[in-house]
Amino acid sequence: MKHQDATPSRGTGQDRTGHERSGPPRPPGAERTERELADALHALAGGVLPAPDAYRTARGEWLRRERRRRLVLTVLVAVVFALATLIGLWVLNQAPAEPGVIFSGDGAASADGPSLPRPPG
Repeated sequence: MKHQDATPSRGTGQDRTGHERSGPPRPPGAERTERELADALHALAGGVLPAPDAYRTARGEWLRRERRRRLVLTVLVAVVFALATLIGLWVLNQAPAEPGVIFSGDGAASADGPSLPRPPG
């Protein structure tokens, strides 16, 4: 069962005077021009034949581009990872060799010292 809308499309149907709308007036010979153009396009389209291996060629080119894209992305990720690792190792190597403020030097934890005052509460 088909459902069809009872409302006509915009620009179709009768105008207020009861006459059918036909659009702007057409120049003389328009039908002949349209028919000749359609015939020329059909003749042109009939003469075009695809290459027998067009799909295989297009698919091969697409697969090559996809492989190349993946390879470039893999190389780029590897370069960024290696660069980040080298920068991290260089930064760690720049740390001072002498003990810092956190360690007392004898290896024992310094929890016996004074602590911060507790807030009243």
